[in-house]
Amino acid sequence: MNYNIRGQHFQVTDALRDYVEKKLSRLDKYFEEPITSEMNVTLSVTKGKHTVEVTIPIIGSMLRAEEKSEDMYASIDVVVDKLERQIRKHKTKVNRKFRQGSGVRALFREEGSAVGVLEEEDDLELVRTKRFDLKPMDVEEAILQMNMVGHNFFVFSNVDSKEVSVVYKRSDGKYGLIEQG
Repeated sequence: MNYNIRGQHFQVTDALRDYVEKKLSRLDKYFEEPITSEMNVTLSVTKGKHTVEVTIPIIGSMLRAEEKSEDMYASIDVVVDKLERQIRKHKTKVNRKFRQGSGVRALFREEGSAVGVLEEEDDLELVRTKRFDLKPMDVEEAILQMNMVGHNFFVFSNVDSKEVSVVYKRSDGKYGLIEQG
């Protein structure tokens, strides 16, 4: 794997870089072939919180995990655990599709190979469906509406782009906008 490890307002030491690479190399065992894309790792410290963010582009998907804690090494450990759970979930989904005749087979190792990981069959049960008319509004009005209803995201018809958009509240307290590509 290729690693792009960078510190944000933070100097990454060789020991920390080695630890990240060692921990993330555990993920190799889940893939049939080594990942050729670049694994992006961002380490930062803000207000005493040590944050690790990892993104891994894989065929047809993106794996991403983030963790904040009081210790950088603990954050790295938890982020790798989160990525392992995501990979197992994704593997189960891909293998299920393959058994139905429409999946990507060579991405993940098969059962009985070098790694005997118990697949977690997650119930992806839809428990609620909502329908509503999208009122045309600008981004600022959508943020106000989101805050009024007390949600952390809000779907609306963007009056500027004439497309469906989503505003959301970020963990840093600021806002984000998702637009159709």
